[in-house]
Order: sequence, then C-alpha cells, then structure tokens
Amino acid sequence: MSILAAVVVPHPPIILPEVGRGEEKKISATSDAYKKISKKIVELNPDTIVITSPHSIMYADYFHISPGKTAEGNFSQFRAPQVALKINYDEEFVKKLSSAAMNENISAGVLGERNSNLDHGTMIPLKFLQDAGLDFDKVKFLRIGLSGLSAAEHYKFGKIIAKISDELGKKIIFIASGDLSHKLKSDGPYGFVEEGPQFDAEVMENLSDADFLKLLTMDNQMCNRAAECGLRSFWIMAGALDRKKIRAEKLSYEGTFGVGYGIVFFDILGADESRNFFEKLKDLKKRESIERKKNEDDFVKLARHSLETFVKTHKPAEMPKNLPDEMISRRAGAFVSLHKDGELRGCIGTIFPTTKNLAEEILQNAISACSRDPRFSPVEISELDEIVYSVDVLGEPEKIFSEKDLDVKKYGVIVENNGRRGLLLPDLEGVDTVEKQISIAKQKANIGAREKVEMWRFEVIRHH
Repeated sequence: MSILAAVVVPHPPIILPEVGRGEEKKISATSDAYKKISKKIVELNPDTIVITSPHSIMYADYFHISPGKTAEGNFSQFRAPQVALKINYDEEFVKKLSSAAMNENISAGVLGERNSNLDHGTMIPLKFLQDAGLDFDKVKFLRIGLSGLSAAEHYKFGKIIAKISDELGKKIIFIASGDLSHKLKSDGPYGFVEEGPQFDAEVMENLSDADFLKLLTMDNQMCNRAAECGLRSFWIMAGALDRKKIRAEKLSYEGTFGVGYGIVFFDILGADESRNFFEKLKDLKKRESIERKKNEDDFVKLARHSLETFVKTHKPAEMPKNLPDEMISRRAGAFVSLHKDGELRGCIGTIFPTTKNLAEEILQNAISACSRDPRFSPVEISELDEIVYSVDVLGEPEKIFSEKDLDVKKYGVIVENNGRRGLLLPDLEGVDTVEKQISIAKQKANIGAREKVEMWRFEVIRHH
C-alpha cells in the first residue's frame, strides 16, 4: 500500500485552546485547516504515521529515529500539563529504516537518544489527530529528527522511508511538521527581516505547485535570514514522494503572530517517473559546478587544483606552470574558504606569509581548509563538485586603537591578548556590526568577552 498521502503542517502550541486561552482564535484559518486534514487522515485509516519534527533530537550530521516501544509527552512547558499524549512506535519500521539507511550510506539510526519525551513539533499534529478520532491504540508512529546535512541528503533519506513503506506493505501517512519564517513582523517575538515574507511566499508557492526542485534549491542565505523552521522537514517529505504523481492542495497560510503557519496536503495519484528530483538536483549541481569552473580566476583555480589533488591522492599538488607573476613574486597571507550548499565547509589561512610566495600559500592553505579545520570532517571525493571556493589575499595589518577605526564590510580584524590571537575576515554573511565582528574574533581566540585586546585591521582582495 505504501504512502497514501503527505501533509505539511505547523506546530504552534498557541493553537490549542488550553495553551492559547483565546489567542488561538486569531489563527482560526490554520486551526480549521488542521481539523480538515486530520479528519481526512483518519478516514484514510493508516497503519503507521511518519512524523518529521524540527524539535525532535537533531544532530548536524545524523538523522535521529526515535527508538523504543512507546513515547509520551505533555504541554507542561506551555502551562497546560493536562494535555498529554502517548503513542506506540512502529518498531519493525524503525529497525528496517535504520538498516536501509546504513546500507545507503545515510547517517541515520536510533543512537543518541537524549530525551525520549515527545516534542511539541510532534504533539501538535498528534493532538489534532486525537481530536479527529484517530485510534492511538491501533495506529503506530515513527518520529524522525532533522539534521544539518544537505537538501540532497534529506531528500535521499525520504526516498528510503518510501522504500521501506513499500516493502512493509503498510498504509502510511507522512506528516512534515514545521513552521515557516519566524521573522514576519517587527512586533513579533523575533522581529522582522524582509527575507521573512519572501521565504514564506516562495516555500508556499513551491509546496502548492509541488515543485520540489525549487524547494530543494531555495537560496540558503535567505532561508537563514528568515529564521525558518521546517524546510528540512519538507525536504524529507519531498523525498518520500519521489517519482509519485501528486495533487497538492494549499489549505491555509497565516502569519498572525510573526511566525508563518502553512498547511498543504498532498494526495498521491500514482507513479510519475518524471518527478525524479534527486537526479534532477544532481544534474543541476553538476551544471552549476561546470559553470563555476569556467568563471574561476587563477587564484581560485589554484585552490581547487590543490584541494582536489589532495583529496583524490592524499598528496600535495605540484605547482602549476604559467601562473600570474603576482602569485609568484608576491608574499602575503591568504585564507581559503570552502562552502557547500551555502554553508561553510572549511576555512584556514595565514595572517602573515609563511612560504616563499603567494601561490605556495594558497596551495598549502587549500589543503588545510579541506583536511585540518577542526570544526569539520575532511572533505570527501563525493563532495568535490559541490564545493564553492573563495580566496582572500590579506593586506598588511594596521594597528588600531578604537573600534571606530573598523568597518565590517571593508576591514577584517585581528585581536590579541597574551599571545592568544583571533582573526575574522571582512564582509561575512551575518556579521553586520563591529561589536559582533570583534566578539567572534575573540571567541575564536578563546579570549573572554570582557578581556581587553590589542587590535589590527586589514583589507583583503577576495577572489571567487
């Protein structure tokens, strides 16, 4: 029978009368839509309900599948302990999914359980299902957390969920729990940024059109600025609907409290081989990689040559011939930064020159960026087409005596206290004040927030 249907839902505790105490009436469209889709799910009579939640256990590089026979939770943290739920897990599904994920080289499983209690991202849809008459003694559940992995990895994991659903022959409903932007209103709990409404408009359009390729390739900086909640949950759901003919129905959207709440229902109508978005995404990434390489300057080409040679052979690359004179005759510090899917993947550099010329500095620091940044695992061969490079060539540091001499867009900063030294490059995403720039540089050097520091500023020439 496999997956019968899927739905995207929000999870605002305030939607429950016991929590909202009247405020829930301000999002009545969301509540009405929730009741409608909950009734429809009950009528579909599922054997198992899969729920992905941003508020379950989340790891950067691992999908956590809740283990055990049962789980329970309540809304005591929202002053409504009387609202309590208990569910039975589908242990057979959990076991098969964990094993299949391992076989497909997806980091997922039941390890790392820190708190077995149900989270509100899971309990809100459960409460509506309970009120709609779902028999919790008959239906089993699967609760899955999100991860910091790529859109492709989330989609691939969703495909595995669908595969196991087919193998088990059970009737499955997929619930992708997730709010949208948290920054829709200046008087909201998280304030306003223009990317907030932009994110909500785009994600609702992509869901309503069932355009999962656009959903998988939304601008990462916009998503981060919007403080989105559920996008990764939607990515897994999209993967579970891979190669399926679907009819999407948008039931509601509201942003009353400054947080976006959207409900979209997906009926499955059969098979559709053209909706193979995992392959479409891989093809798109390949084309983008080819186009990037066409437009790289000599600095970025050298960094990529060094990194790819090292990752493939575990040996340093030889110096290419016919490099620009500036790279051979000049000595300077340089940073090599790596990004993947819009997120930092590694960054290592030198403040002052440590080799005989800039070319060697880039060769050396590219290797360090891919293999010696303690924040990340080493770059693997499978990632090479997805890595985006930038090379920052540092100018001579200039000592300064006041924060007024800094400009986050123009100058990087070096801070030092008793031999502890931290550096932050200029013009970085999310670093929009001098205070934040200095604070991050201090953190990188393990310098306390209140400790005094000596400071230097420097300019860079950034090569993309």
